[in-house]
Amino acid sequence: MPENEPWEYSLYIPNDLRAVTISRRTLRLLLTMHGLIRLVDVAELLATELVSNAVRHTKGPAALRIRWSPPGTLRIGAWDADPEPPEPPAAFGMAEEPEEGRGLALVRACADVWGWLPLSRHGNRGKYVWCELAAA
Repeated sequence: MPENEPWEYSLYIPNDLRAVTISRRTLRLLLTMHGLIRLVDVAELLATELVSNAVRHTKGPAALRIRWSPPGTLRIGAWDADPEPPEPPAAFGMAEEPEEGRGLALVRACADVWGWLPLSRHGNRGKYVWCELAAA
């Protein structure tokens, strides 16, 4: 499938920390197969942070969504069943900052744009946190 055709994949995952690695490896495979290997390193980092937040901070299932929109935008998103908005990303600062709690700050720093949407479907509530990378 050429880069100028749109595509989208969704990977539904349980609330299990192993899902982070599975999501990252699935994303790498998809981007490689679609000829977008140049985006893999940053996309893996972004997907890891989004899926990790969905799995660590919620109790229900989650999903990773990957969408390519020509002429060159990759959207990576994570859905979870918790309707609460994500904590706003903190700015990077001093070296003594804790290792945890910097996920969305990394997303903000590495993605071209990011955001979140509250979701409601069939009486179920949740949210979708997403980011985009421009291929150019």
